Amino acid sequence: MMENVRLGIIGIGAQGGTYAGFISEGKVENMVLGAICDIDPAKKAMCADKYPDVPFYDNYIDMLESGNVDAVVTTVPHYLHPEIGIEALKRDIHALVEKPAGVYTKQVKDLNEFAATKPELTFGIFFNQRTNPLYQKLKELIDNGEIGNIRRTNWIITTWWRPQGYYDQSAWRATWGGEGGGVLVNQAPHQIDLLQWICGMPKKVYSNVKYGYQRNIAVEDEVTTLLDYGNGATGVFITCTHDILGTDRFEILGDKGKIVVDDSKKITIKRLKTPEPEMSATMSWADVMKIFTGQGPSDVFSEEVLEFESVWGEQHIAVLENFAANIVNGTPLIAPGSDGIHGVALANAIHLSSWLGKEVELPIDEELYFAELNKKIEEEKKNPIKK
Repeated sequence: MMENVRLGIIGIGAQGGTYAGFISEGKVENMVLGAICDIDPAKKAMCADKYPDVPFYDNYIDMLESGNVDAVVTTVPHYLHPEIGIEALKRDIHALVEKPAGVYTKQVKDLNEFAATKPELTFGIFFNQRTNPLYQKLKELIDNGEIGNIRRTNWIITTWWRPQGYYDQSAWRATWGGEGGGVLVNQAPHQIDLLQWICGMPKKVYSNVKYGYQRNIAVEDEVTTLLDYGNGATGVFITCTHDILGTDRFEILGDKGKIVVDDSKKITIKRLKTPEPEMSATMSWADVMKIFTGQGPSDVFSEEVLEFESVWGEQHIAVLENFAANIVNGTPLIAPGSDGIHGVALANAIHLSSWLGKEVELPIDEELYFAELNKKIEEEKKNPIKK
């Protein structure tokens, strides 16, 4: 049995460098640094200095075939995740892909289908928010029917402020050809994944998206989306990168109560003493007026508040440990790689609705999305935005 998984890091930028640090400092159980790969010669010098005993490659295929790694993590531009994931699995190397799993569902489907032919290998996705105790608790509350059937979900997540300088730091950022989108593919995939993980996938999406609204970029920096779950339940998802004051508030209304999550730190659960449909059927208007004017029972609901502390880095370490544990002893994955397609499908649907100017149904027409995305890429080549 393998004791330590030798992880190869493909792309040693901000994210890859963070993971290398955690592993080399011995913070990740059952995992050691096997090799590092990057195409930037400056990174080679940096790694020789920082990780002198770790083999360095400028070609990821060479790394995969070196015998130095048991698994890899793909900290590279989004378009490359499926391709690298497939090449690793092809060579019987476990793959942990960064979010999003890809830019469009067509390429993510290829990755998922190939991974399914290698069930003996571990295939995970880096959804670190799934290891966040707050969101694990929230999922448990919803799964257990604590607030009954969901009627509405609202998530406003605008804590992603990014100045123009962020977009100007590399040529591929915030382009259709290099990144495949803006806030939906870069910052918000965590919330898009959590939304469907906790509340299920919507059946239809209608969106109003602004491209280069407050930033000199080609892609979206402002998103408002209406979700239709197909059973009467609706939702709203709002995100942007220009709100320096930022809000993170997630509300889920059910027929037996409401849950509100503030700043990803606090859960407030309001449980109705009597389910709303029953109250509606049995209470007279006079009873309601008594409650409103403070003369009747004020205890229509009970309230519970749960506070959570989040330590930076803990969730990333937890994903790496869970991935290693799955390889070493079969511990179930918190975020199986095949789950990555759901968030991509939702982001694609939000883009497509905006491009077509109408509501779209899920699953979307993948060929149509791909064709529309390619139009954007061609347009961008002809008229690139000068950053």
